[in-house]
Amino acid sequence: MRRANQGFTLIELITVLVIVGILAAMTTDIITLPVKSYLDLERRTTLVDNAESALRLMQRDIRRALPNSIRIAGGGTTLELLHISEGGRYRAKLAADGSGDVLDFTTSDNRFDVMGSLENTPAGELVIYNLGSGTSDAYAGSNRATLDNTSTTTQLILGTAKQFPLQSPEQRFFIVDTPLSYRCDLLAGTLLRYSGYSISATQVDPPAGTNGQLQANNVSSCDFAYSSATASHSGIVTLTITLTDSAGESTRLIRQIHVDNAP
Repeated sequence: MRRANQGFTLIELITVLVIVGILAAMTTDIITLPVKSYLDLERRTTLVDNAESALRLMQRDIRRALPNSIRIAGGGTTLELLHISEGGRYRAKLAADGSGDVLDFTTSDNRFDVMGSLENTPAGELVIYNLGSGTSDAYAGSNRATLDNTSTTTQLILGTAKQFPLQSPEQRFFIVDTPLSYRCDLLAGTLLRYSGYSISATQVDPPAGTNGQLQANNVSSCDFAYSSATASHSGIVTLTITLTDSAGESTRLIRQIHVDNAP
């Protein structure tokens, strides 16, 4: 007996190939779309995290700014402040038994007692009643003096005797350790933090004598604004930063920070 030949017809083969192609296309979409969505989400999360970390550090430093020391340059791309390391109240009157060393505002004085005690051994620049202009401007140095290294937590000693122009109504003083600057370099797409440079009466952009530390990259735009209100009341710092990665994904964050300007 003859055995019948078995196989596929051309139509059956083409039908199978078409069905397999449709299933492959559907399977590819099912797999690739969730993967693409995950990668997009991861990229957005990275951008937001980088921007948020930079703004969080700026917020911390701004809240430690010397009253009336915030200033803006570069059309809103650079923010500078004087960073407070310590603060307290100076002795303005002698004790009942006549003891104590008061700060004399009528003549040059080089030492005074601290009311209470500072947490750490003080070092840096002493500032009293900073209004940010005129005869009371810490950047210009009219109300600023360098502390001597013999200062203690209970008595501050100046390297050179100084007559401060204005008394603080609450006998407050501040110790500044360094100026700080945050600067957006839009050509390089970076946000840099500068510290440890010399205090200057005029704002230098970028600060001289130091290299900036990278805080964020992929920066496509930023805007720093400062509304000081008055020299003795609250001010508002508004920080706006936009990050854009190589895939064109962007994120824009805005943060407002309250600033206490009471000197």
